Amino acid sequence: MKGLVPRLVAGVAAGVAIYVGFSIWADVGRVGEALRSFHWAYLVAACLLAAGNYAVRFGRWQYYLGVLGVREKIRTGDSLLVFLAGFSLTVTPGKLGEAIKAVLLRASHGIPASRTAPIVIAERVTDLVALLLVVGGVLVVSIDPLAKAAIAVVAKLPVLRRFAHRLSDFHAHTAVLLAPGPLALSTVIATGSWFLECLAFWTVVHGFPGAGVGLRAATFIYATMTVAGALSFLPGGLGVTEAGMLALLVKFGFGVDRGTAAAATFVTRAATLWFAVALGIPALVAYARRKHVSVDADVSRESPENALP
Repeated sequence: MKGLVPRLVAGVAAGVAIYVGFSIWADVGRVGEALRSFHWAYLVAACLLAAGNYAVRFGRWQYYLGVLGVREKIRTGDSLLVFLAGFSLTVTPGKLGEAIKAVLLRASHGIPASRTAPIVIAERVTDLVALLLVVGGVLVVSIDPLAKAAIAVVAKLPVLRRFAHRLSDFHAHTAVLLAPGPLALSTVIATGSWFLECLAFWTVVHGFPGAGVGLRAATFIYATMTVAGALSFLPGGLGVTEAGMLALLVKFGFGVDRGTAAAATFVTRAATLWFAVALGIPALVAYARRKHVSVDADVSRESPENALP
């Protein structure tokens, strides 16, 4: 775990710096005043809604493991810890939080990462489709002849040819997960799960006396800025998501000044992003100890270009 701590600390430090910067921009005094007036029971409600999101997404994770024929090899308790462990590194550089699930299953159960890593792709695709109904990217990924042609080209390149069989295996499992049936069902699941977090954002805003935002506007703001943060490729979408949520909340909310908008954004991110990290860290530590997995060694060996053993 030692090698991962500096990355986690760097992510947290970046988050703190961003929030301090936004607080200064929005007027620290106003932000502090808004937080003092906030009804903190609304944060508890938002965290429960976020937890509902995670519960639904865990069901999707289990479904994907079943589609790939490996669910029976993993106890439900172990699978839950692996799923939660992925949250622990959400804010670290390099997006290791997504890859760590496949790494842990390989280290503890001997399941090749090339078999379970496609779940990460499937999760991201269905999340994006659910949030913005972006189907164009799905069509491109699902065009089998193009994928096979690309693999054939890789097989002829001197340096990359040794990865061709791994890419073929990776593509085969990705195609299974993005087949019409699993894709449609998982998108429905993702839509429901992410709406819970949109509802959490709406709940938080109403926790500030005199402030509010329509449910449709809250859903639009949260979904749009979550996608924007993901497309920025920044850890946790830090900076991009917060800036957009703050600006749009001032525009579409009522009784919301910049200080209240900044405070609402910070509380929302605490209930969604940082709550997930707080759940993920102990899950990662517990799983690594239970299965005697050396996370540092596995992660350092799993660079993006050779994460398909």
